[in-house]
Amino acid sequence: MKKLIGRKVGMTQLFDEKGNVTGVTVIEAGPNYVTQIKTTAKEGYDAIQLGFGEVQAKKLSRGELGHLGNVPANAKHPNRKESVGIPPLKHLHENRSVPSEGLKAGDLIKADIFKAGEFVDISGKSKGRGFAGNIKRHGFHRQKKTHGASDRERAPGSIGAGTGIGHVEKGTRMAGHFGDESRTSVRLKVMMVDVERNLIAVAGSIPGANGGVVVIREAKKQ
Repeated sequence: MKKLIGRKVGMTQLFDEKGNVTGVTVIEAGPNYVTQIKTTAKEGYDAIQLGFGEVQAKKLSRGELGHLGNVPANAKHPNRKESVGIPPLKHLHENRSVPSEGLKAGDLIKADIFKAGEFVDISGKSKGRGFAGNIKRHGFHRQKKTHGASDRERAPGSIGAGTGIGHVEKGTRMAGHFGDESRTSVRLKVMMVDVERNLIAVAGSIPGANGGVVVIREAKKQ
């Protein structure tokens, strides 16, 4: 299964030759570096670890730099990896469904693994909205403002039984932290691939705010 780590750039519009407009989300898709090849013999399963988002070396710990083979040459460490040209990367993601034949640590994967017309699933973190009440968080209706109840219009109302069990049932929809959760938009059509600038435009919206990190994978439902 094809997979890339990317960053949401924002939304715009694309026009076809007939003048039809499509709202699209533009994603900076890579380039991704192959940072590690995991095998059944060593780790117990086969997987490829991808890295994205170059940062300054001082923003990573020595352990993180050592994993990428970026420990300075004068560092004394018996298990130090040899450098394979991988820069300091902020985001790592493991992919167990990509065949590793022909790939090695340090290889570069670009946006051209996807083509216009394909369908992709995109996962990311939704926008965080802080502490929210029932109406905003769950779409509840307001209560009546009449008969002296003007201060109860956005109140949740009863949350449990008064007799018998006498407690609030687990899973009751109440006020609480809203957003900042992992979400996936499925079967989005790839409208454009710009290999030179590592950009992919998909029809529709994807989770998260502009600048958020997302994972693009081949759609399960093509």
